[in-house]
Amino acid sequence: MIKLKVPYGKGYASAVLPAGCSVDFVWPRQHSPSAKPDAIAREAVYNPLGDVKPPRAGQTVAIAINDKTRPVPHEHLLPPVLQGMRHAGVRDEDVTFIIATGTHPGMSPDEFSVILPREIIETYRVLCHDAADQANLTALGETSRGTPVVINSIYMAADYRIVIGNIEPHQFQGFSGGVKSAAIGLAGLPTINHNHAMMRDEGARLGEYDLNPARQDVEEIGRMVGIDFAVNAILNTDKQIIKALAGDPFAIMQAGIPDARALYQIPVAEPFDLMIASPGGHPKDINIYQSQKGMAHAASVTCSGGRMILCAACPEGSGNSDYESWMADPRIRGHADVFERFERDGFQVGRHKAFQVSRDAARIHISLVSELDADFVRALLLHPQSDLQSAIDEALEQLPGAVRIGVMPAANATIPVLEST
Repeated sequence: MIKLKVPYGKGYASAVLPAGCSVDFVWPRQHSPSAKPDAIAREAVYNPLGDVKPPRAGQTVAIAINDKTRPVPHEHLLPPVLQGMRHAGVRDEDVTFIIATGTHPGMSPDEFSVILPREIIETYRVLCHDAADQANLTALGETSRGTPVVINSIYMAADYRIVIGNIEPHQFQGFSGGVKSAAIGLAGLPTINHNHAMMRDEGARLGEYDLNPARQDVEEIGRMVGIDFAVNAILNTDKQIIKALAGDPFAIMQAGIPDARALYQIPVAEPFDLMIASPGGHPKDINIYQSQKGMAHAASVTCSGGRMILCAACPEGSGNSDYESWMADPRIRGHADVFERFERDGFQVGRHKAFQVSRDAARIHISLVSELDADFVRALLLHPQSDLQSAIDEALEQLPGAVRIGVMPAANATIPVLEST
């Protein structure tokens, strides 16, 4: 027998495969973490890329940071930024952290310690963005692709704007990182909705940056916002820093994407009949909204008519109330209904997750191993399974003959590329 273990929540899901199975693991290349993450973060901040200027004494500073759905190593990236500001004469009371939630659920103050060291919370003002709060959004015009740009007013009012994040694969933005955490994470619903509607464009795909309309729209939003400084990390599969970059956001992307692609992009000879995938454990599988990204990455190398087992704990449910209520409509009984209603209603963020799930589940049988109620999973048009072993046993019974099995333990952070295409 072949023992199998994949990330699941804050632990692992285990199972065994019959001896003789053809199994290929598809995951980012193994890379040791930096032995001195604080030192490489400090080196990046003090030797920035591109033409950037530090903040000055008397200026107000706003720092956009990711929410709990992103494993950003703030404990390493933030200290040199804050030390540099203090050295420049910026007062602590003039610095505001804004949690860039985008359309994700907001974070309450008692959750801030999940993403920020306690000393930062006690020293600085920390706020959570609300994309629906029109009173706290500033309109900046439209991008060349027609996206109306409305951004958090507190961020826009600051004299100096910083963004902190990771460079990693994204299913339709190509890569996260650079300006994205502010350009989307601190945007209003009209901005996010119009930009995300570009996900249906052929060029808006995993691992594509230069020719990706959705990502280039984000870059244009970032230029309109005027972001002075960015700090990004590249992480290994254990969510540990292997590289840090700082400076001009565009320069960071140009320097970081080749390294990210070398780490995350993996060749695959041919599609798999059975794919066993994990988004990568907590926080990548905190809800369906995040876990779907791993589903999409894994589906790109899974045969039509094949099967996928997605191991995602989802302790916080779907991750979007509009997605849930939209799927609760009794008229939605199958994937065809999702496509028809989505086309009729027009693109809207939140319920776009229904479209993304059905896009893959309509051609692949997708079982979900999670903490979610079985009826709730069925309502999302997925097949619930109580544990990984049961899901594997059922899948092998249903697939005839020799089965080519793929395993993606860090699907959210993997760019699988079919060599035959």
